[in-house]
Amino acid sequence: MTHAGLLGAAPRPALTGAARTGTVGSGTRRVALALALALLFVVLLQVVLAAPAHATVGPTPPTPPAGDGAEVSVSINGINGTPSSSVVVLLGITLLSVAPSLLLLTTSFTKILVVLSLTRNALGLQGVPPNQVLAGIALFLSLFVMAPVIGAVNDLGVQPYLDGSLTFTDAVEAGQVPLREFMLSHTRQEDLALLTRAADQPDPQTHADVSFSVLAPAFLLSELRAAFIMGFVIFVPFLVIDLVVSAALMAMGMMMLPPTMVSLPFKLLLFVLVDGWGLVVTALVGSYTGGG
Repeated sequence: MTHAGLLGAAPRPALTGAARTGTVGSGTRRVALALALALLFVVLLQVVLAAPAHATVGPTPPTPPAGDGAEVSVSINGINGTPSSSVVVLLGITLLSVAPSLLLLTTSFTKILVVLSLTRNALGLQGVPPNQVLAGIALFLSLFVMAPVIGAVNDLGVQPYLDGSLTFTDAVEAGQVPLREFMLSHTRQEDLALLTRAADQPDPQTHADVSFSVLAPAFLLSELRAAFIMGFVIFVPFLVIDLVVSAALMAMGMMMLPPTMVSLPFKLLLFVLVDGWGLVVTALVGSYTGGG
């Protein structure tokens, strides 16, 4: 007889209190999970059954706009035929956006700025005076030179337009007359002929026949030519100083010393003694007023 027969079947251990609690808890969780799944199934079923009912409902028709059918319009004229303030502000903003191009192409600003820059280069100074200072001097000198033209443009075109006595087109036609006269008086005939042939336009018989699209670049070419001529005249005395200093340094055997370092004080001394800035400004203003 075996030991199993002797001992018999081994008795099962009795469940403790913790084991009984775990069994009851797992059963409760199964019941809760089953109830949650059943509730979710009921909700989904209600949504599916309600969907066709909502799909049959059509969109709400739009409400017609209120009013008597009057059209919306914008008036550019104010009281008594004068332009409205909004139009004046819009034109002012537009003018400010194209002001740099007008300043460069139709005034004396380009010539004055180029001459001042060439003067600085002739002295051997790279950043003195700075570009902002040169541009500011050129701007104020341009306002001084163009003051009669600006006043005539204001009297003939701007003020009549603001008073309502002229339309915008008529004001532009009347205001450009003084500016065209100024540009024509400082434009070479050769430059006008060059741009006329380049544009394939007939030769103008009078100044009134010259189109502004030809006059503006021709005036700019003439201004650049005059500025380079003045720059050449300014460069000559400083070039002589450079040559003298370079020859003196070579004669003394000081070839390693840069000539510009030695000649710069003499250039500045000469420029101050002859009142160089005054001479340059006088020549620039005189080239427009007939005094130079």
